[in-house]
Amino acid sequence: MTLTSPPLPYQGVRVIEFTHMVMGPTCGMLLADLGAEVIKVEDIGHGRQGDSTRQLKGSGSGFFPMFNRNKKSIALDLQSTNGLEAALELIQSADVVIENFKSGTMKKLGLDYETLKVLNPRLIYASHKGFLPGPYENRTALDEVVQMMGGLAYMTGRPGDPLRAGSSVNDIMGGMFGAIGVMAALAQRHVTGLGQEIQSALFENNVLLVAQHMMQFAVTGQAAAPMPARISAWGIYDIFKVSDDEQIFLAVVTDTAWEIFCQAFAFQDLFLDERLKTNNQRVTQREWMMPILRDRLRKFSAKELSVLFEKHGLPFAPITQPEDLFEDPHLNASGGLEDLELPSGKITKAVLLPLVMNGQRLHIRLSPPQLGEHGHEILKALGYKDSDIDSLTQPHTPSNN
Repeated sequence: MTLTSPPLPYQGVRVIEFTHMVMGPTCGMLLADLGAEVIKVEDIGHGRQGDSTRQLKGSGSGFFPMFNRNKKSIALDLQSTNGLEAALELIQSADVVIENFKSGTMKKLGLDYETLKVLNPRLIYASHKGFLPGPYENRTALDEVVQMMGGLAYMTGRPGDPLRAGSSVNDIMGGMFGAIGVMAALAQRHVTGLGQEIQSALFENNVLLVAQHMMQFAVTGQAAAPMPARISAWGIYDIFKVSDDEQIFLAVVTDTAWEIFCQAFAFQDLFLDERLKTNNQRVTQREWMMPILRDRLRKFSAKELSVLFEKHGLPFAPITQPEDLFEDPHLNASGGLEDLELPSGKITKAVLLPLVMNGQRLHIRLSPPQLGEHGHEILKALGYKDSDIDSLTQPHTPSNN
């Protein structure tokens, strides 16, 4: 008997995606990885060439291939009547619409929720914006903008030197919250029979990320210091430079761990020091304790420390660059990376969602699509003739008359 995998959770759910950059595409990717059919509508009107992130260089060159797997692409001229009509037909066949364009863009096209819910009352519409409705809602936002105004850059950098986090944290998490909203709305639709509009925003996402620091102030009356200047809650929770000129993060956060640490490294003098008996005492004695530990641990290599800390169940972490993770033994052995074909044709490993469902990872079924790659099959399924499909998937040239 052949065992088959169970259907994915959102198999049979159709999602029409009008997105670019990171936030909206992340929402679509999550739903796609979970089994939804996600059709990415890419505008080719007025000289556009689909999702602008296809052409990004530098730090943006990973956006499109990372966040657009498991999706289909259809290229339509949304500035033309026929292209817009095709998009509306697609939406009438859909369960979900995702968008993350500037406020007013979708309304101008007649693709806003208030218009679409008349055509499809069961439609769930997920909008991803810079800000939720309020005084800031018409501002243009970027991940870096909300990190600066939302306290995250202040907490990440040294005092007087605000620093953005080294990833598009708000874009990615904002897309996650958009997807969570869609999932909740799909569940609610089973009860009500109706769709609804979901809104997710960068700024409010960022505020959630710093909410623990806000609550620290509410509880203690003391403002949280930036992370590099904070008074640590633990005696040893630091980066150490070691013999091979590498760096490694080491942590000893409980009194039991302190005893294990001192025994492992034969630091009996420190273990017997009455000033270092408890974690809270060690926190107050860091000024003289840490230079001693740094001097003693410097003779070890990062690899030696890793082996010792792992052997004794103590937290540690070599300082790793992102590109090193392609060869990470755990990610490769546990199935956390999977082959993906880039639009250029190159094969690379890609990171899967950090989820195991029914003992399995959520796999890559489709590599990031070429612009308009699935347009013919999608339109054919809607009943369009081949001759009409050819004209629909080409940019419309306005008449000069």
